[in-house]
Amino acid sequence: MTNSLDAPPIERHDVDLLIIGAGPAGLYCAYYAGFRGFRSVLIDSLDEPGGQVAAMYPEKLIFDVPGFPAVKGQDLVDNLVEQAAPFEPTYLLGHRAEDLVQDEDQVTVTSHKGVEIVCKAVVVTGGIGTFTPRPLPDAQEFEGRGLRYFVPKLDELADQDILIVGGGDSAFDWALNLQGVSRSITLIHRRDKFRAHEHTVKQVLASPVEVLTFTEVARIIGNGKVEAVEIHNKSTDESRTLEVQAVVAALGFTADLGPLKKWGLHLEKRQILVDTNMATNHRRIFAAGDITDYPGKVRLIATGFGEAATAVNNAAPVINPELNLFPGHSSNQ
Repeated sequence: MTNSLDAPPIERHDVDLLIIGAGPAGLYCAYYAGFRGFRSVLIDSLDEPGGQVAAMYPEKLIFDVPGFPAVKGQDLVDNLVEQAAPFEPTYLLGHRAEDLVQDEDQVTVTSHKGVEIVCKAVVVTGGIGTFTPRPLPDAQEFEGRGLRYFVPKLDELADQDILIVGGGDSAFDWALNLQGVSRSITLIHRRDKFRAHEHTVKQVLASPVEVLTFTEVARIIGNGKVEAVEIHNKSTDESRTLEVQAVVAALGFTADLGPLKKWGLHLEKRQILVDTNMATNHRRIFAAGDITDYPGKVRLIATGFGEAATAVNNAAPVINPELNLFPGHSSNQ
């Protein structure tokens, strides 16, 4: 039996603010917390900062960030990390926020690895939670053998014939960004209506990408790896075989908030309900970014940045009652 005196001490961090999620909104939250003079910890289940952007779309061009006509996902993440660096936030990467205990004057969150973070306030910026790609039916044997669900590095598909399946932003973004990289690109969607941003759709439709609607994958053909795909047009009832070396199934993701669901937060589907202060139903817990919902919500990275600043400013008097809500503009410092 091990004496408790011999047990290793529990790792503990005492800070002003805990930020759950190190994606773009969380990284900007760390910067803004430092700007307000707060010590912060960022916790994320992924091993690198940047959230979904860094994990799945590091080379994808992002067009809706103010001040950047276009910026690669990884470049945006690197800049956000650099922006927060002077304030020395602590990163707990590869840690999932597990248990939460609220006291009168503080919150204690414990990671799944047993690390404790004691703080005055929490901002949840965890994107959509833990995400899992929706699989392409009856194609599991080709996963990792030409079938993929996202494209972290564009050059992995250089000089290949590519089939992209899907009608959302990811499908059209990859169709756009892979031009000039891949030898040929075909995009199929089961309907003639797309969920992607209208401007991106217009760009792809005007490009050499072949876009086929009312079309689905009938079967993938190959001996140990993708060699061709039989596709079926539901409108004409015609089938066709494409010689391709890679299939990108951009069919979206299922998300799970995991332990957050047991924290007593008001939730609607996968989102945390907040008010205009980015406050949840718990006094010391705020939220920002894609994980939040409120009337009129627009899910853009730019929106998440503004929400992060709003959350930190409204958390300020909770962290220290002597602080004002609004500190003034950074240009006045």
